[in-house]
Amino acid sequence: MMAKDFGYIDTILKKYNNPEESLIAVLQDVQGVDGYISRESVEYLTEKTGIPSSRIMGVASFYAGFRLKPVGKYRIMVCMGTACHVNGSQRIGDTVKRVLGIEEGDVTEDGLFSWEEVACLGCCSISPAMMINDTAYGNLTQEKVASIIEKIREEESK
Repeated sequence: MMAKDFGYIDTILKKYNNPEESLIAVLQDVQGVDGYISRESVEYLTEKTGIPSSRIMGVASFYAGFRLKPVGKYRIMVCMGTACHVNGSQRIGDTVKRVLGIEEGDVTEDGLFSWEEVACLGCCSISPAMMINDTAYGNLTQEKVASIIEKIREEESK
């Protein structure tokens, strides 16, 4: 038996008459609890449903909405859409990388931050933009980005 308690997955599976037909919804629910789709949760789903792990991983890796690695408490998404790109989003991403000291897709050692580039946040009028969890930040400069991250770090250290 696995070390982690996967009772929440049993609860999720009870919501669906046919988990294989509802696999995307099942994975969304699992990710809603864990923040990502772990290898262990895939193995548990296979054990409980009989859906091959290769099929589950195929779905989870195909759709951009699923994460296969944990994310930080503060998930930073740097927009790389056309308007943001034209207005310097690459510098914004480079600044996030430098300030956090991690590569895109990684999590800081303290678990506070992760970051990723995304195709579009729909914030073109305030480009370049990024989101941290559900908050959009726009008209960014390298200095503003560093200040936003430092402010969050200060709040977390209190």
